[in-house]
Amino acid sequence: MVINPQTLRGIYVAFNTIFNKALTEVQPLYTEIASVIPSTTESETYAWLGDIPGMREWIGDREVQNLTASGYVIRNKDFELTVGVDRNAVEDDKLGLYNVSIQMLAQSAAAHPDELIFKLLASGFTEKCFDGQPFFSATHKIGEKTVSNMSHDKLTLDAYIKARAAMMSLTNSKGRALNLVPEKLVVPPALEKDARDILVADFVNGTKNTMQGTAKPVVVPQLAGHDSSWFLLCTNRPVKPLIYQQRKKAKFVSKTQETDENVFMQKQFLYGADSRGNAGFGFWQMAFGSDGTGAAN
Repeated sequence: MVINPQTLRGIYVAFNTIFNKALTEVQPLYTEIASVIPSTTESETYAWLGDIPGMREWIGDREVQNLTASGYVIRNKDFELTVGVDRNAVEDDKLGLYNVSIQMLAQSAAAHPDELIFKLLASGFTEKCFDGQPFFSATHKIGEKTVSNMSHDKLTLDAYIKARAAMMSLTNSKGRALNLVPEKLVVPPALEKDARDILVADFVNGTKNTMQGTAKPVVVPQLAGHDSSWFLLCTNRPVKPLIYQQRKKAKFVSKTQETDENVFMQKQFLYGADSRGNAGFGFWQMAFGSDGTGAAN
């Protein structure tokens, strides 16, 4: 194959088509538990995170709710993945060998938000959220009350029932029920059987399973290594428990000019994907987490 600008442009178009097709074929899990929030600057401040207000009887003047209770900031980061194609492979017309590499590049780019979101979820016992406490903490404040959204319980039916009741019992600072009904149980692969026993099985230990269908089990490969942790989430509100802040979607790029150093010095054409964004916490009230380090109930 003769290498010239037209040839290189054709290769880029072909690879870009493969990239975009593979990108759309990936079904990531992060959208199950995270809101995708567009970003237009280097960082975003989520001042509205705080108490969850409720409707009240209109007596007298309107009561303006405080939506500036938080200075929680999510800063965007740059991410990239790059593959090299040897110039000889282009000259020898062996580009078909690299199609799989471009497909894998796209799949990695599409799944990258999963890595960010579920890594953050697993670290929620130490990483702080908008109120200055770890996302999963026994010392969250709602008004004058101290509230917990964490435990050390292993995943059992009784532990699930207790966590569910704790979330559904939450009120706002004025004592109004938040009406949070959790419907996702997020677990690592090691707890898939336990989660399905609780939520899918007709019977548990020979007894009719009254919790069947009360939540959807979500098994997350990225949580492998956190084999005892489990998370109960309410994801049916306008803002989900976690936030994926998207500054720039994954984009296919190349560096293939004859005068580029990688081509001139290393006879290598570079193709890659880059994106900008980050993950952060939303309302802790919509999540309950256990590290599973305690004794079974």
